[in-house]
Amino acid sequence: MIARLSLPLFLLLPSLTFAAEAIDPGRIVSAATGDWDKDGTSDLALLVKPGKEIDEDNAIYIYLAGQDGPLTLKSAIPNKIWGQYDMVGQAPTVSALPNGSLVITTHNDAVGRDRWEQKLTIAYRNFDFVVAGYTYASYDTLDPSNTSQCDLNVLTGKGKSNDKPVSVKGELVLLKDWNDDRGQHACGIQ
Repeated sequence: MIARLSLPLFLLLPSLTFAAEAIDPGRIVSAATGDWDKDGTSDLALLVKPGKEIDEDNAIYIYLAGQDGPLTLKSAIPNKIWGQYDMVGQAPTVSALPNGSLVITTHNDAVGRDRWEQKLTIAYRNFDFVVAGYTYASYDTLDPSNTSQCDLNVLTGKGKSNDKPVSVKGELVLLKDWNDDRGQHACGIQ
């Protein structure tokens, strides 16, 4: 069961900061709560779009709550999550899984003939956030037989790509160090 924040999210937003800079609540595009560090308190993850006129990808901010204290910023990773909000079908999201992991979903459902969806499963391990799973699916709108699917456990290196087993070296990859090419290469989709 996913824990709930005891205060409404809108009451917390003005106080969320990274370094000395406050996050403009209008830039927050997706949020999820759950117990990421499994300490019995509700934590928070935010996807934040870049400021106006900044040519970067979206940032992810992950906060942990102490037993008796406020939310504390644990991880702030700018320019990390692809997606845009000017066009339908390209907005990324963050969501919580019942097991305490996060899922960051990016996709292109609107532009060109190549449509795809990518999911990164993020887990809290060794006091940091790591990519535990990588899932990717794509299809060509003009060639229905041109599809690909991959589901990889990054920690063990085992998975399936187009219904065939794949095995690569398992890794503990910090979210801040993750590159999507790493997952695509392991799945043989590049």
